Amino acid sequence: MMPRLVLIRHGQSQWNLENRFTGWVDVPLSPKGIQEAVNAGKKLKGTRFDAGFVSYQLRAVQTLQYAFSELGDNRTPIIHHEDARIHDREHHSGNPGSELPIYQSVELAERYYGDLQGLNKDETRKKYGEEQVHLWRRSYDIRPPGGESLKDTCERTIPYYQTHIEPELRKGKTLLVVAHGNSLRSIVKFIENISDEIIPTLEIPTGVPLVYDFDARGAYIGKKTL
Repeated sequence: MMPRLVLIRHGQSQWNLENRFTGWVDVPLSPKGIQEAVNAGKKLKGTRFDAGFVSYQLRAVQTLQYAFSELGDNRTPIIHHEDARIHDREHHSGNPGSELPIYQSVELAERYYGDLQGLNKDETRKKYGEEQVHLWRRSYDIRPPGGESLKDTCERTIPYYQTHIEPELRKGKTLLVVAHGNSLRSIVKFIENISDEIIPTLEIPTGVPLVYDFDARGAYIGKKTL
């Protein structure tokens, strides 16, 4: 098997439904989001992953759980935490035949929206103006008040990808990453070498698997959307 990477943006969250800035606020999936996650799993049915990577946030974890339940894989997903207090106490010998390792990281979290978190997007446009809110949301290096720009998100997400995910692809593995619109946008920017000017316009739909194929050396050769 050639290396393969599947990216899934979490299903619609409750705050996506309510048109609110979410960022690092840990909200669950909406009923529609649950169904999107289930549908993503059905599209991937029969895929046997070697490992998974997931954001620490609930909406991503829920998406992974609902999607995995549809794969037809009888292994138990075991989440490995990066927090030292947890990581040092969750050690066990493991069994590749019956367990699937899932690595959970804050580096894959959504872009931090700072003072905008929890605010309704339409009301925020009325308060600050359409143009200003557009710059906060769709520029590469302009931060919302107290928050992260997309560039900031790239600066934590891409090194994580290079250190933890890319080496596994070079070993020929099939990997799953479940995260968020902006953390996945960062990874896609790196894989496809998308410019700073274009990447903010890239839309990643909720609950839709993006499949990336690589050659034996780990070089990107193509993608498809399921």
